[in-house]
Amino acid sequence: MAENIALNRIVVKLGTSVLTAGTDRLNRPFMVDLARQVAALRERGVQVLLVSSGAIAAGWEQLGFPPRKRNKSNVPFKQVLAAVGQGRLMHLYEQLFDIYGLHVAQALLTRDDLRDRKRYLNARNTLLHCLERGIVPIINENDAVATAEIRVGDNDTLSALVANVVDADLLLILTDMHGLYSADPRRNPTATLLETVEQIDQHIWAIAGGSGTHRGTGGMYTKIQAADLATRSGATVVIASGSEPDMILRVAAGQRLGTRFPSNVNRMEARKRWLLAETVRHSRVSIDTGAARALTQNGKSLLPAGVVDVEGDFERGQTIRIYDQAGREIACGLTQYRAADLQLIKGLQSRQIAKALGYEYGAEVVHRDDMVVL
Repeated sequence: MAENIALNRIVVKLGTSVLTAGTDRLNRPFMVDLARQVAALRERGVQVLLVSSGAIAAGWEQLGFPPRKRNKSNVPFKQVLAAVGQGRLMHLYEQLFDIYGLHVAQALLTRDDLRDRKRYLNARNTLLHCLERGIVPIINENDAVATAEIRVGDNDTLSALVANVVDADLLLILTDMHGLYSADPRRNPTATLLETVEQIDQHIWAIAGGSGTHRGTGGMYTKIQAADLATRSGATVVIASGSEPDMILRVAAGQRLGTRFPSNVNRMEARKRWLLAETVRHSRVSIDTGAARALTQNGKSLLPAGVVDVEGDFERGQTIRIYDQAGREIACGLTQYRAADLQLIKGLQSRQIAKALGYEYGAEVVHRDDMVVL
């Protein structure tokens, strides 16, 4: 049964297991067909971005499949494989998409790139300008410099972050499973496919399962995390099998395939939910009465001069809690300064930041565009 949906922009996440089709090599026929489907969507006016794993697998193939160990001490070797394989992966994409007259662009990102306001905006501008020019952005976790991201399969989360950055209508996560089941179908033959998940609750987290295969690092759990993030940002999410014929075209046409996670928030609500979801739980920045009035009544940014006290440990780019003098939480927002820096500049005028720290990231502690007043 097809569902009538209007799609302007789609993010497609491709796991290593999909790109290799369960083997130890990149599956060229699959990648050619992927290019064909993307080209068909472009002809219909639908913009497509790819979040692609596969760099480590490509590097492993390029180096002749040297022995690999799946443990934490093996991270430097994985980074070597990623450094070797990323260029090879992009070269393949470039060649195969050229068959259909499509240009591709590489973007290597980490979660920190999308937490920092300026880097977030730079990434957004680059990706949107690519789309306007008919270029297909191919985005990957920057595995050559990342550490924890390699171990937890963070390309799932990255795809949700990208969907938020570009205001995507749909995030399609292609995997080696047909979707989310009521139990692990590899162990329980009575498990059934969940066609729609209206709410990601504790039951859904419980049945999400563990890690993936030795070729990839993600599992269903990280895909549920991605679905949770993306639906909060206003995108519908579908987790489906990458091995099914024309899967991208069929999902884009509204066919009910895989597991669908509908989003019930509009874009304004999504921005607020996104900020709230990223809040550092134990952060507490207390501000004076004048600053509280400026935030809540005048729509102003938070300046260091209005900060009275700082509690908790947080980094630049994280969402912090803001309290007034009565102890009420009045706002939260992305901080331009980490907790240790804010301790040094609290109460100072903005022009004094550089002298106090030896550098500055801007006049505001929290910019009004990155703030939710509660």
